[in-house]
Amino acid sequence: MSFVIFTNGLLLLGMGALMGLTAALFPDSSGVFIESAILTFFIGACLTLVSSSGRHRLRRLHSFALTGSVWITAAAAGALPLWVWDLSFTDAFFESMSGITTTGSTVMTGLDSTEHGILLWRAILQWFGGVGFIVAGIALLPIMRIGGMQLFRTESSERGDKEFASAARFASATIWVYAALTALCAFCYISGGMTGFEAIVHAFTTLSTGGYSTSDSSFGLFESAYLQWTATGFMLAGALPFAWYLRVLNRGVIRSEQVQGLVVMLAVVILGLTLWRVATSETPFFEALRLVAFNVVSVVTTTGYATADYTTWGPFAVTAFFFLTAVGGCTGSTAGGAKMMRWIVLVRSIRSQMGRLHSPSGIFPTRYEQKALKQDVLDGVMTFFTFYLVTIMVLGAALSLFDLGVSTSISGAITAVANVGPGVGPVIGPAGNFSTLPDGAKWLLSFGMYVGRLEMLTVYVLLFPAFWRAA
Repeated sequence: MSFVIFTNGLLLLGMGALMGLTAALFPDSSGVFIESAILTFFIGACLTLVSSSGRHRLRRLHSFALTGSVWITAAAAGALPLWVWDLSFTDAFFESMSGITTTGSTVMTGLDSTEHGILLWRAILQWFGGVGFIVAGIALLPIMRIGGMQLFRTESSERGDKEFASAARFASATIWVYAALTALCAFCYISGGMTGFEAIVHAFTTLSTGGYSTSDSSFGLFESAYLQWTATGFMLAGALPFAWYLRVLNRGVIRSEQVQGLVVMLAVVILGLTLWRVATSETPFFEALRLVAFNVVSVVTTTGYATADYTTWGPFAVTAFFFLTAVGGCTGSTAGGAKMMRWIVLVRSIRSQMGRLHSPSGIFPTRYEQKALKQDVLDGVMTFFTFYLVTIMVLGAALSLFDLGVSTSISGAITAVANVGPGVGPVIGPAGNFSTLPDGAKWLLSFGMYVGRLEMLTVYVLLFPAFWRAA
């Protein structure tokens, strides 16, 4: 396990460097970040020194421990500046875990007057959390066969292009695409009237589908139609598979079943809710279309921005947003949720099973990307959905012990596990935040964000004693 310890040490050194950079950029907050950087550097140096002599080849079992530990380490280190600054340790860890998992739930208020260094730090956590999950999705999760993630190989260009033949090269190319899209997003925001600081922060949190903002009003602060449509487009861009971008750039291959599925689903839902909004209010069609498109894309891509309190749009809209919370973006993107790939496989698997019931002697293979899926892939997808549902139910029940109410408990569990951000209801809905929740509930939600970001099984396998005996 020395390699796991060594990697966590390197992560702390990197985060210490980011704290030092933030201190240099914003002298008003330098004390907070310098103190945090010193402690982070010290712990990171100790971990790397004590484990450097024992480095060896990463075994498959160690991949689980590595993947599970780096997010805890990153969240704990990310919480340090927030704790030194002003927040309680519980609030700081919640905010940091929400950031590093790109969930976007927040306990902070008064963001409009908060020091720029703190606001940028939250955005940095989300940006690196987003790219970190892409790299993990490319390099580790398919190997560990988590919840059907081996299907991600069919979305990558590893087998079709020699220049992306290794996971390292593939990850490097993906990071460049991610950075380029972020820069383009920031440029578009500036051209729409944002300040340079607002543009950088929102570009970081848009492409990472994280949703942290510089204002308590979230993206509603910017009433420009141009900015809202721009954000809608880049939120969707962050929720598309980054392997798909590489396929388009390298081979001109546009076809992807999960991209098509996500786009079609969004179009149908947006049109339906827009017509509902026009029919039940005096909102003009194009204004309704903009508001619905922004908020639906924000929820489905698990970004969590809000330009309106959609819980006031009527019970039909509230119900729709409640279910959209669990959908998620595409596999291999920065988005959370169950992922469109799994929903496609689930629907087709149910259809195949219905065919077998109707014609027991017939052959009804479940296909994805024109290939018949093996049973272990189907088992992985079904296992994921089982754990996904059970985790939400148990977490919701645990939250209800704090007398939070049904809507807060259930939507809080879903929004944490799906890494969405806002829930439903007056407390944690788009018009509220998580600051009023008791500390126990915040720790439960932090755990929900953690297991949701790591696809559940990656974390749960670490709880079995047999794993540690084998390791």
